[in-house]
Amino acid sequence: MKKKLPIGISTLCKMIRDGYVYVDKTRYVYEMASSGVYYFLSRPRRFGKTLFVDTLKEAFEGNRELFRGLWLYDHWDWDKKYPVIHLSLGSGVVRDRIDLDNKIRDLLYQNQERLGIQCRDATDVALCFGDLIRKAKAQYALPAVILIDEYDKPILDNITDAQRATEIREGLKNLYSVIKDHDAHIQFVFLTGVSKFSKVSIFSGLNNLRDITIDEQYSSICGYTESELTEHFKEHLAGHEREMIRQWYNGYSWTGEERVYNPFSIINYLQTKKIRNYWFETGTPSFLIELFKKKRYYIPQLENLEVGESILGSFDVDFIEPENILFQSGYLTIADAIMKGSRWVYRLTYPNLEVRQSLSDYILRAYHHSAIEKERAQNRLYDCLMAKDISGIVAIMRAHFASIPHDWYRKNRIDQYEGYYASVFYAYFASIGVDVRVEDPTHYGQVDMAVLLPEVVYVFEFKAIDGEEATGEALAQLQAKGYAAKYRGTGRQVQLVGLEFSKTKRQIVGVAVEQ
Repeated sequence: MKKKLPIGISTLCKMIRDGYVYVDKTRYVYEMASSGVYYFLSRPRRFGKTLFVDTLKEAFEGNRELFRGLWLYDHWDWDKKYPVIHLSLGSGVVRDRIDLDNKIRDLLYQNQERLGIQCRDATDVALCFGDLIRKAKAQYALPAVILIDEYDKPILDNITDAQRATEIREGLKNLYSVIKDHDAHIQFVFLTGVSKFSKVSIFSGLNNLRDITIDEQYSSICGYTESELTEHFKEHLAGHEREMIRQWYNGYSWTGEERVYNPFSIINYLQTKKIRNYWFETGTPSFLIELFKKKRYYIPQLENLEVGESILGSFDVDFIEPENILFQSGYLTIADAIMKGSRWVYRLTYPNLEVRQSLSDYILRAYHHSAIEKERAQNRLYDCLMAKDISGIVAIMRAHFASIPHDWYRKNRIDQYEGYYASVFYAYFASIGVDVRVEDPTHYGQVDMAVLLPEVVYVFEFKAIDGEEATGEALAQLQAKGYAAKYRGTGRQVQLVGLEFSKTKRQIVGVAVEQ
């Protein structure tokens, strides 16, 4: 009988006993437990972190029967039943330090009840946590296992308020710093979350914490590889176009090589049999959009970013770059990892069409005055592209810029940087799902962008000018770069389109086309 699809299931017990498809990740439990003690993993939301934490919990508690038929069943000492302290900070919203401390006290109380232990002072978070660790070892005659899921969510809930986020960070630091002084009482520690805050700011001396986020050995610890999808979901995949599924939901990588499917998206697709933006809809990156505006971020470069390991590594409340959020939240993934001298450099890009189209649409919504008009403009843009109607495309874009109120520009001032116009143009095309290629994502203001359709290739050049009259420079630069040559011989028309934007008029003032 076909197994059920595990939509929203995050406990191993329910997976196994209720007949859901379970992709066996238990080999990682053995590898981690046999080679280290302190681990940290960052993965995007809805990527299976909580399920893996629960799998660790069941293994260390010695619940052997749940693992029958799984890899770990014959590779684990089931006679040892460790006391597991499990703290999940993922539920609810923490609004301040008082909220946080109350939540932690409740979680510690739940663990005391489950383990049959009573803290001497349940009101003091740090004292109670330390007491719980020591008494767990004494009572069970085995060191404690500490599993902390969504360790960073209370901070991320308040990331737009630096002062409040800092207070909450200090509260979490008060909790996590207890771990470093209890090494003699601990068997295993695993912390997981979406983001990676610096060790100095939150883990306070836990220097032996091994970060496996971009470790090749654990690159597919969450998510489904191509072979795992084929093996475990074979019956559900029958009759589906695999290449389309790959383009939409595969592509996440933490090494630049092995790629995995977003489990939440692929499972929902197999359930509904409709291509949709499942994962993106579970969270809205409003803080990221504000960061884009504040830093006047050049949106087309999301197709191809190069960053150093320090940018990917960690951030803090008072040091947040868009690239940090984009990578750690799952909007960008590692395409390549290259050693340049003594530095690792990572090339980032969108993982798949779901993220590319959804994020572009969300960005466009932030650059538009009306959600309804945005939708209408996107529909008209697609029709104009299919009809090879350049004048119609330009009319849509002119209508967009004309509709933005003057006060919006006054507050944001993003119309004064050259990347703004190209960013809006790019967001329109990427949001409707057509094939957009950004050739030179670092050449701000003179960037060419290609839109590839079955019968025609549009090659655009954008130039922002200080005056109000067209100069013809955009098309001239496009011709000088010779980008059309790349697309000749493909059997498709090639149209060069030079667009000039006036900063004073905040409008397209020059359009030049060559076929």
